[in-house]
Amino acid sequence: MKKMSRTVRAAVALSLIGGVAGCTAGGRAGEELPAEPVGYGSAEMLPERLAVDGTTIWVGNPAARSTVEMFEDPRCPVVEEYERTGARELKELLLEGEIKAQYTLASFKDIRLGGDGSKRAVNALRAALQKGKFVEYHTVLWKFQTEVEASGGFTTERLLELAQQVPGLRDAAFDQAVRTMKYQAFVTASEQAYENTGDDPRGPGTPTIIVNSHSIDGGLYGINFDRKLFRQMIVDLHDSPYTWEKIYEPLKEQAEAEDAES
Repeated sequence: MKKMSRTVRAAVALSLIGGVAGCTAGGRAGEELPAEPVGYGSAEMLPERLAVDGTTIWVGNPAARSTVEMFEDPRCPVVEEYERTGARELKELLLEGEIKAQYTLASFKDIRLGGDGSKRAVNALRAALQKGKFVEYHTVLWKFQTEVEASGGFTTERLLELAQQVPGLRDAAFDQAVRTMKYQAFVTASEQAYENTGDDPRGPGTPTIIVNSHSIDGGLYGINFDRKLFRQMIVDLHDSPYTWEKIYEPLKEQAEAEDAES
């Protein structure tokens, strides 16, 4: 996983502290200001649904004009790092109603590492969505991911055990869905959707994070793992979309040039 160079990281921080977001928060002249965001208070109140494509899981304020797309594999340790860092700020913004998120769940780690833990976890997450508990269960799975992987991965019994931490999730229907891999077709389709994203036939890697159609990769990848910078970047691109071309894209190119020289 590439991190930003110190020079570019400092440049990003200074550009943000310099007031780019503050001087544009009111919008450009003639720009229609968004409606006041709707606060959701807690994870169990967040709207969540399966998109019409049958693979994308939408979370958050449907009316939000900013979208963060995430591609995740439940067994990927780098995703676990992201969930501990930038994703925590993402969830705060979701609760504030400022943005909406969409998840595509991959399971390629099973192919590369052996086993079926990713597939079983993706199936269980789909079962949780059926009960309106996707966000809460997703949080629990990544909270214990490192521990689970060290003890053999996401087995059926471990997935059910962790589900007990989400009030109202476990019942006969959920348990049966987890035990029988009821959503196997969803698991397969989601992995295919992941592989069809980007230019690499194996998929873009996890986590892949896209904010308002801009991939936060290459020289900017490290922002995903810095809570303060990740939040500020999302807010910048939400309040003033042109900051991508003005600030973030040039910094991305600068960091990649520095990497090439080193």
